[in-house]
Amino acid sequence: MFRCGIAYPRCRWIMPLLLFFALIFDLIAIAAQSGWVEDEDAETHYASMWDECQGRNDNWECRSLMKYPWAQAVAALMIIGFILLVVAFIVSIYAMVNVSPSAMSATSGLLLAVAVIQIIALIIYPIKFNEHIFEGQYYYTWAYGFGWGATILCLGCSLLFCCLPHYEDELNGAIKVNYLYTSS
Repeated sequence: MFRCGIAYPRCRWIMPLLLFFALIFDLIAIAAQSGWVEDEDAETHYASMWDECQGRNDNWECRSLMKYPWAQAVAALMIIGFILLVVAFIVSIYAMVNVSPSAMSATSGLLLAVAVIQIIALIIYPIKFNEHIFEGQYYYTWAYGFGWGATILCLGCSLLFCCLPHYEDELNGAIKVNYLYTSS
């Protein structure tokens, strides 16, 4: 028998799982030492959120980006976003265990704040980095992409957590699932 529909009691754990992936992506973006930016040759210059390195082969000269206010702001915003994401993850687990509409709304608000904070940080970094460095062509690497991935997951989950309180009875299993198609 083929059935189309959403089994809310089984699918409700997907939301905290998505937030767990966002946590991992954010942690990768913050902790990556291989760089957020590299030159087109990927051999002479790269920069992470924390420092920039120039050189060749094993002769690298690294300088901290933390002496620049814009880099400090990016680091602070990313770390604040990560902390809020951890709190949102914990609240989402509580919301899904107890099916609490107020906790779902709180999670939605926290995730929206995380998305806004990290969007600001991920926009400041390339603008200021390009003002700081005027040498050739640069590419943004996988670590920077993981930062955007976490931000997009937070934004999407924020919208979904905003809608979930309308389906409280379905999440509790109090209402029978209405399938779109059933065959006899």
